[in-house]
Amino acid sequence: MDSLHAFALWVKSTDLSWSVTHHAWVWATCEALHFIGMSILFGCVGALDLRMLGWWKAPPVAGVNALVRWGVIGFAINLVTGILFFVGEPLQYIDNPAFRFKILFLVLAGWNVLMFYVTGVADQIEGLEPDDDTPTSAKVFAGTSLFLWVGVIFFGRMLPFLGNSF
Repeated sequence: MDSLHAFALWVKSTDLSWSVTHHAWVWATCEALHFIGMSILFGCVGALDLRMLGWWKAPPVAGVNALVRWGVIGFAINLVTGILFFVGEPLQYIDNPAFRFKILFLVLAGWNVLMFYVTGVADQIEGLEPDDDTPTSAKVFAGTSLFLWVGVIFFGRMLPFLGNSF
């Protein structure tokens, strides 16, 4: 824990940290972009998850899967803005249980995505037409994905309310 605090103190001493916290527009802009990024990410990935779960069977999987590229852009926006938040106020985050759970859910969501592609399940569903049912393995990945991304959003929103950081 001491090395984590030492790292946080070092990050807090950087010029970038000073810029993030002393120019109000930087934090506000990051907040707006973080919300937009998560909306893009969750909207695109969530659409594919709902299609795989069979709750939205009208479109072909390939068409919905094309949205995932936009979801990656949303993730990239969130990654950059999330790093800027951390750099701006690292001591707010390192001891906050909500932040730790958010990162855990984020890592697990990334692992879920990786396994979805590595195991070949993504290839199995690519050719499915409207009203075709997805294999059980795809449904498991989709349900897990929704659960984990909702967890990321929930714990991100709980940052000011859990722990004494904010």
